[in-house]
Amino acid sequence: MIYLDNAATSHPKPEEVYVAVDTALRSCSANPGRSGHKMALEANRLIFEARENISRLFGIKHPERIIFTQNATGALNLAIKGLLAPGDHCVTTSIEHNSVVRPLHCLSRQGIGVGRVNASEEGLVDPENIAAAINKKTRLVAVNHASNVIGTINPVAKIAAAAHDRGVPVLVDASQTAGTVSINVEESGIDLLACPGHKGLLGPQGTGFLYVAPHINLKPILFGGTGSRSDIEDMPDFLPDRHEAGTLNTPGIAGLNAGVLFLIKTGVESVFNHEDLLCKMLIEGLSDIPGVKVYGPGSCTRRAAVISFNIGDIDPSTIGNRLDAEFDIAVRVGIHCAPGAHRTIGTYPRGTVRVSPGYFTKQEDIETAVEALKTIAGCG
Repeated sequence: MIYLDNAATSHPKPEEVYVAVDTALRSCSANPGRSGHKMALEANRLIFEARENISRLFGIKHPERIIFTQNATGALNLAIKGLLAPGDHCVTTSIEHNSVVRPLHCLSRQGIGVGRVNASEEGLVDPENIAAAINKKTRLVAVNHASNVIGTINPVAKIAAAAHDRGVPVLVDASQTAGTVSINVEESGIDLLACPGHKGLLGPQGTGFLYVAPHINLKPILFGGTGSRSDIEDMPDFLPDRHEAGTLNTPGIAGLNAGVLFLIKTGVESVFNHEDLLCKMLIEGLSDIPGVKVYGPGSCTRRAAVISFNIGDIDPSTIGNRLDAEFDIAVRVGIHCAPGAHRTIGTYPRGTVRVSPGYFTKQEDIETAVEALKTIAGCG
């Protein structure tokens, strides 16, 4: 199979990731932080090492402020629900994923105001519009680093600066950029960073994390055992334990750690350059197909490796089904859990075909996909 659905989950993983998961399952699958025996201590060491390496990759000074979650959705829910209270206001954008939209919609029923800034048709968010939407009750700005529909990379450092000028912290959803676009939380002024482990970080599903800056204090939204301060009924008041109730996914985090180490060794810039080349090849190939409309920015360097398009009046699901059944090519079609983004670019409710190459995608995979699309369009 030619796998072009890396925006959903990256595939394949580096060999080191498979080995790390298997090794962890076999040799250190005890509960980290719960016991003093060798296997539990080894599990705890592995979790600590993962926090350290994630910190290296993202320019984070305090590894203990990395909270492991089951995915980016869990991280985003923790950030949003842990920070906002009734009477507060949150500024977000028209191109967010449902992992931001739905928690905010839920909280709006509890007296939390939500203001949405419209992105451009190319998916770009203007920092000045973010600033203008902030009011005296605003306690959070929530914005994605890159759209999961069209890949537009937003200027999060400028957005953060505009928000900080008004005393408001910024939550960045890095689901489409973590591991593929360079991110330094200190330099960018990011207060909260939500990342999945199973996409650009090349780890297994069921992993993710939230970075919480030292000046941010979140309410716990999950309660239970931590292995620390078991004598009290409240959650511990220190990180990461305050937000890591229950047994961590040690084998998954071992795989995530291996994926992060692969990226540190390879270089995120090398990953971006490879995926950028593939996106340019794809857009150039699509330009030769009559009736194709590609959405998003014209410059590939302004987008993550996410290309959405339509071909004339052909239904996106028809294209996706034929690519799968006739050519063994995996893509994603529809509205991609981001209806607001499709409204912004004018493709709601029809949706688009989304192609998302990854680091292990080859140039010939893109060439094959383009030829298949030409056949489906009737010009091959």
